[in-house]
Amino acid sequence: MRVVLAEDLFILRDWLIRTLKEHDCEVVAVDNGPALLRELLDEGGPGPDVAVVDVRLPPTFTDEGLQAALEARRRRPGLPVLVLSQYVEQLYANELLAGGEGAVGYLLKDRVTNTEQFIDAVRRVAAGGTVMDPQVISKLLSRSDARGMIGELTPREREVLELMAEGRSNAAVAVGLHISESAVAKHTASIFGKLRISPSADDNRRVLAVLAYLKR
Repeated sequence: MRVVLAEDLFILRDWLIRTLKEHDCEVVAVDNGPALLRELLDEGGPGPDVAVVDVRLPPTFTDEGLQAALEARRRRPGLPVLVLSQYVEQLYANELLAGGEGAVGYLLKDRVTNTEQFIDAVRRVAAGGTVMDPQVISKLLSRSDARGMIGELTPREREVLELMAEGRSNAAVAVGLHISESAVAKHTASIFGKLRISPSADDNRRVLAVLAYLKR
C-alpha cells in the first residue's frame, strides 16, 4: 500500500513512517501543504492508495493540510484521505464528510499512538471506508441531543450508534460491547427506525447515513 504522509512535526512524522513501513506500506513523506498537493496530484506517479494528513501544516499552520487534501479530492474524486488533528474541530470533520463518497477518516493525534487502531484506520480508509474518532462522534451526538431524536435512543443503542459511526461492522460492535451479533442487528434496526434512516447492509453506506443525520 502506497501512503502519502503529511506531517511537519519531525518526531511524530518519523514514528508514523516507521510504523507504516513495519506494516508493509511504501511511504512518501512531506511537511507542508503545497508539497502535499503536488504529491497527491502528480500525474507521472502511481498515485497514493491513501493520504494521511495533518490538518495544520506550513506555511499557514491553519488548515493547510486539510485544504490541500480537499482540493486533491475535488480533482481526484474518491481519493482516500485520513486526516489527523490535535483537537476535535467539528468544522473540519464536516468539510471532510461533505462529499458523502466515503474513503475518509478523521482521527485525533492521540489515537495514532495506538498502532493497531491507527493501521486499522489507514487500511479501512484506503479500502473506501469511513473512520471517525470516537470523540468527534460524541460531540456530534451531544449536538444532536438538542434536536430530540437522539434522546429517544436507549443507552445501549447510543453505544451501538457510536461504534457504528466509527465504521464498525455488526461483528466488531458485538465484540466491543460483549453482546451477540443478533442483538446488534436488533439494536441497529431500532436505531434506524428512531432516526428515520433507511437501513443498509453495506457498512460504509450505513456509516455515511448515520453521519449525514448527525450533521443535519
